[in-house]
Amino acid sequence: MTKIAFPQMGDYYIPATYLLSHIFPNDQIIQAPKITSKTIEIGTKYSPEFVCTPFKYTLGTMLECLEKGAEILIQMGGGCRYGYYAELQEKIIQDLGYNCKVINLVTKGETNIKRINKLLKQINPKYSKIKNIYYSFITIKMVKYMDIIDDYIRENIGFEQIEGSFENLKQAMLTEFNQTKNYRHLYKTYKKYLKKFSKLKTHKPDKRLKIGIIGELYTIMEPFSNYYLEKSLAKHHIEIKRFTNVHYLLFEKAKEYKKYQKYAKEYFHYSLGADASDNIARCKYLCESDYDGIIHIKSSFCTPEIGAMPIINKIANEYNKPVLFFSFDSATSQTGIETRLEAFYDMLEMRKDK
Repeated sequence: MTKIAFPQMGDYYIPATYLLSHIFPNDQIIQAPKITSKTIEIGTKYSPEFVCTPFKYTLGTMLECLEKGAEILIQMGGGCRYGYYAELQEKIIQDLGYNCKVINLVTKGETNIKRINKLLKQINPKYSKIKNIYYSFITIKMVKYMDIIDDYIRENIGFEQIEGSFENLKQAMLTEFNQTKNYRHLYKTYKKYLKKFSKLKTHKPDKRLKIGIIGELYTIMEPFSNYYLEKSLAKHHIEIKRFTNVHYLLFEKAKEYKKYQKYAKEYFHYSLGADASDNIARCKYLCESDYDGIIHIKSSFCTPEIGAMPIINKIANEYNKPVLFFSFDSATSQTGIETRLEAFYDMLEMRKDK
């Protein structure tokens, strides 16, 4: 029996665990511990000094998984330096004396089915392609349904009448998703909770603040790395719009990029890498869609987003829309974040009143 693990990122560990536990039923899937300050401390200690922060987060979770007995670590790279993390992280892990194999399923933001099947066969020679296709289909749908529900929550959680109602219902939904038997069961569960969420009591005033969040993909999708920014916004009764999620990155990005490039052609002609070009177009969209403000978040040393920031600032100035930039790392102060957010809220409310 092989012990398999993967880095933590938001609630996506649920579909990932579901998939791996079904295509490797005789192996043990180790769930990475929730990210804490200890995770960052470990990851930072063994990472290169000027590497971007997601490297430190993922390395920290991988080392915590190794302490729990993991023998194989699965990584999925992105379309920037994130696409090369696995090789360097494996070298660091080996230098620390761990006997572990790191398998990178997605590198440089590209997926190759033949390559993935070959890599999965290395984990277990009895691995079945047919079983993988079936459970991958269910997992993809699960991710899509989670992202749809999350979008609805962002728009409404700040106006819930019963505190915690959205969060409690979401946890119940994720528990049922984790127990999915087949696609029909998953679809019925999704429809059931979609109806339940629509029935939760909310009070959304006409004169409410609306904020769009754009930025680097990992920092946006892992709540701990952005200091639970969305929860902070919801507490101030703000409607939130966020574009980046796993379903978008894996299945929509390539198609949407061409639309973004045409839509914001006056601001960029070539790809800036990762999600930077997308975020430039999203900034223009938010400015033209009556959003009151924009928050751009990234990890420290994120080169694509550093390149996009002056253009985003230019667009916001042209449309007279406030934009707040956050750069997070292991030394970021929670107090500093809250102070800047409070000032941003106050400024947006004053503009709204005028």
